[in-house]
Amino acid sequence: MTQAIFQGTGRRKRSVARVYLSSGKGNITINNTPYAEYLCRPTLATIVRQPLEAVGDVNGYDISINVKGGGLTGQAGAIRLGIARALLQVNEDFRTPLRQAGFLTRDARKVERKKYGQPGARKRFQYSKR
Repeated sequence: MTQAIFQGTGRRKRSVARVYLSSGKGNITINNTPYAEYLCRPTLATIVRQPLEAVGDVNGYDISINVKGGGLTGQAGAIRLGIARALLQVNEDFRTPLRQAGFLTRDARKVERKKYGQPGARKRFQYSKR
Protein backbone atom coordinates (compact mmCIF):
# COMPACT_ATOMS: atom_id res chain seq x y z
CA MET A 1 0.00 0.00 0.00
CA THR A 2 1.27 3.47 -0.84
CA GLN A 3 1.87 6.06 1.81
CA ALA A 4 -0.43 9.11 1.87
CA ILE A 5 1.32 12.37 1.03
CA PHE A 6 -0.33 15.66 1.97
CA GLN A 7 0.56 18.86 0.15
CA GLY A 8 0.47 22.50 1.26
CA THR A 9 1.61 25.72 -0.37
CA GLY A 10 2.87 28.72 1.56
CA ARG A 11 3.85 32.20 0.38
CA ARG A 12 5.47 35.18 2.07
CA LYS A 13 6.99 38.25 0.42
CA ARG A 14 8.66 36.81 -2.71
CA SER A 15 9.07 33.27 -1.34
CA VAL A 16 7.00 30.27 -2.40
CA ALA A 17 7.22 26.97 -0.51
CA ARG A 18 5.72 23.65 -1.59
CA VAL A 19 5.43 21.31 1.39
CA TYR A 20 4.98 17.53 1.12
CA LEU A 21 4.04 15.90 4.42
CA SER A 22 3.94 12.16 5.13
CA SER A 23 3.96 10.05 8.27
CA GLY A 24 7.46 9.28 9.50
CA LYS A 25 10.06 10.00 12.17
CA GLY A 26 10.35 13.80 12.09
CA ASN A 27 12.84 14.37 9.26
CA ILE A 28 12.53 17.83 7.71
CA THR A 29 14.42 18.59 4.50
CA ILE A 30 14.43 21.86 2.58
CA ASN A 31 15.65 21.58 -1.02
CA ASN A 32 17.23 18.21 -0.15
CA THR A 33 19.17 19.73 2.78
CA PRO A 34 18.44 19.28 6.51
CA TYR A 35 16.36 22.24 7.66
CA ALA A 36 18.71 23.38 10.45
CA GLU A 37 21.61 23.46 8.00
CA TYR A 38 19.63 25.25 5.27
CA LEU A 39 18.16 27.98 7.48
CA CYS A 40 21.43 28.71 9.37
CA ARG A 41 19.84 30.65 12.25
CA PRO A 42 18.16 28.80 15.13
CA THR A 43 15.32 31.34 15.24
CA LEU A 44 14.33 30.45 11.68
CA ALA A 45 14.50 26.74 12.52
CA THR A 46 12.03 27.28 15.39
CA ILE A 47 9.69 29.17 13.03
CA VAL A 48 9.57 26.09 10.79
CA ARG A 49 8.76 23.79 13.75
CA GLN A 50 6.03 26.01 15.26
CA PRO A 51 2.98 24.45 13.52
CA LEU A 52 4.10 20.95 14.55
CA GLU A 53 4.55 22.09 18.16
CA ALA A 54 1.11 23.75 18.14
CA VAL A 55 -0.43 20.45 17.05
CA GLY A 56 1.69 18.50 19.54
CA ASP A 57 3.22 16.05 17.08
CA VAL A 58 6.81 17.16 16.38
CA ASN A 59 8.25 13.76 15.43
CA GLY A 60 5.21 12.24 13.72
CA TYR A 61 5.78 13.44 10.15
CA ASP A 62 8.51 13.49 7.53
CA ILE A 63 8.43 16.77 5.64
CA SER A 64 10.00 17.49 2.25
CA ILE A 65 10.00 21.13 1.17
CA ASN A 66 10.82 22.87 -2.10
CA VAL A 67 11.26 26.60 -1.60
CA LYS A 68 12.39 29.37 -3.93
CA GLY A 69 12.55 33.13 -4.03
CA GLY A 70 13.11 35.80 -1.41
CA GLY A 71 15.43 35.60 1.56
CA LEU A 72 15.73 33.17 4.44
CA THR A 73 13.21 34.94 6.69
CA GLY A 74 10.57 35.05 3.96
CA GLN A 75 11.24 31.43 3.11
CA ALA A 76 10.84 30.38 6.76
CA GLY A 77 7.49 32.18 6.94
CA ALA A 78 6.34 30.55 3.71
CA ILE A 79 7.37 27.12 4.98
CA ARG A 80 5.46 27.65 8.25
CA LEU A 81 2.26 28.48 6.33
CA GLY A 82 2.75 25.51 3.99
CA ILE A 83 3.23 23.08 6.89
CA ALA A 84 0.13 24.43 8.63
CA ARG A 85 -1.96 24.00 5.48
CA ALA A 86 -0.67 20.46 4.95
CA LEU A 87 -1.50 19.57 8.57
CA LEU A 88 -5.10 20.65 7.93
CA GLN A 89 -5.35 18.01 5.22
CA VAL A 90 -4.12 15.38 7.67
CA ASN A 91 -6.72 16.21 10.32
CA GLU A 92 -9.36 18.95 10.27
CA ASP A 93 -9.29 19.07 14.09
CA PHE A 94 -5.91 20.79 13.87
CA ARG A 95 -7.64 23.94 12.60
CA THR A 96 -8.40 25.35 16.08
CA PRO A 97 -4.87 25.29 17.55
CA LEU A 98 -3.30 26.44 14.28
CA ARG A 99 -5.79 29.29 13.89
CA GLN A 100 -5.34 30.44 17.50
CA ALA A 101 -1.56 30.52 17.05
CA GLY A 102 -1.97 32.52 13.82
CA PHE A 103 -0.27 30.01 11.53
CA LEU A 104 -3.09 29.85 8.95
CA THR A 105 -3.04 33.58 8.19
CA ARG A 106 -1.21 34.65 5.03
CA ASP A 107 1.05 37.64 5.65
CA ALA A 108 0.15 39.83 2.66
CA ARG A 109 2.87 42.45 3.18
CA LYS A 110 5.17 42.87 0.21
CA VAL A 111 7.77 45.40 -0.84
CA GLU A 112 6.16 48.44 -2.39
CA ARG A 113 7.38 49.21 -5.89
CA LYS A 114 9.54 52.21 -6.69
CA LYS A 115 7.69 55.00 -8.50
CA TYR A 116 9.14 57.06 -11.33
CA GLY A 117 10.34 60.55 -10.48
CA GLN A 118 11.27 59.47 -6.94
CA PRO A 119 14.36 57.91 -5.38
CA GLY A 120 12.32 55.14 -3.72
CA ALA A 121 8.82 53.85 -3.09
CA ARG A 122 7.82 56.61 -0.66
CA LYS A 123 10.86 58.86 -0.44
CA ARG A 124 10.79 62.15 -2.33
CA PHE A 125 13.65 64.26 -3.62
CA GLN A 126 14.53 67.17 -1.34
CA TYR A 127 12.35 70.22 -1.88
CA SER A 128 13.93 73.66 -1.96
CA LYS A 129 11.90 76.85 -2.33
CA ARG A 130 14.77 78.62 -4.08
